[in-house]
Amino acid sequence: MPMTQHLHRRAAIAALLATALPLAGLGAARAADAWPSRPIRLVVPFSAGGANDLMARSAAEGASKILGQPVVVDNRPGAGGTVGADIVAKAQPDGYTFLVSAAGVISNSMIKKTMPFKDDALVPVAMIGLAPSVIVVPKNAPYQNLRDFVEASRKGQGFNFATAGTGSTPHFVAEMLNVKYGARLQPVPYKSGSESTTAVLGGQVEGTSEASIIALPHILHEGKFKALATTWTQRISAYPQLSTATEQGFAELQIAHWAGIHAPKGTPPAILDRLAAAVDKAMKEPATAEKLKAVGIEPIGGTRAEFTKFVDAERKRLGEIVKAANMQEK
Repeated sequence: MPMTQHLHRRAAIAALLATALPLAGLGAARAADAWPSRPIRLVVPFSAGGANDLMARSAAEGASKILGQPVVVDNRPGAGGTVGADIVAKAQPDGYTFLVSAAGVISNSMIKKTMPFKDDALVPVAMIGLAPSVIVVPKNAPYQNLRDFVEASRKGQGFNFATAGTGSTPHFVAEMLNVKYGARLQPVPYKSGSESTTAVLGGQVEGTSEASIIALPHILHEGKFKALATTWTQRISAYPQLSTATEQGFAELQIAHWAGIHAPKGTPPAILDRLAAAVDKAMKEPATAEKLKAVGIEPIGGTRAEFTKFVDAERKRLGEIVKAANMQEK
């Protein structure tokens, strides 16, 4: 090919690309402007009725009113949240499928031998809210606070501490107390939080921690549990008389049953920002906020940047506990 013809051809290709790229960007912008034009699916990776599911439904109801399209909750439990997360990780990044995420979206890849997707297949969108964890023991237990419990665990063979399985929030609570404060707690895995609480009530274990939405009815209405501390940074709105672990001298014991929203990688940023803004507005709506607080859930909301910062910090913090406590599956 003559040099002149070759140069003309290269110039034509460059001109075509220069025209095509802005058009592609314009197409993505128009798609974001038109979003949402049909129902949005929120995949909840746990069964109906738990804290994650309740927060998801509150966010779905509020966001639906703001966005003008139905937001449908789709429960897909299994494998500690991995089944539902995998569905979203492999979904089309078109802004119509999202994951209602929990701590497992951060910790599962640190603990499990294999994962069906990579961490970066899901991107943070928004925080919905959180149910602070509450450390509980049987009502007749002699411990008056968390320090009594930790000190007593150091004697003899230590204490059995019920968890909802490897990598669950109660598992992290036990290992944080072991690693950071010298407790002697042996995590005992059960299939669910309800089984864990039953084990405490039946005296099979010395204690557990559970989401406030599960623990508070046993504490306030049935009087079957004694609460020792909440493991979040602030007291629970529905139970303000219970002090935090930080207030009791356990500043590094901070963890909660939180729910957020993650999206498939590649979802247009403009869509992510609009959904984050809708969730934030929904969580700040007075009726929604009061409804959640009444059952022990703290509505959070916030920006996409704030949720991303939270996720990154939790990944680093929980990763240190996983390594120190050797929590990886054998």
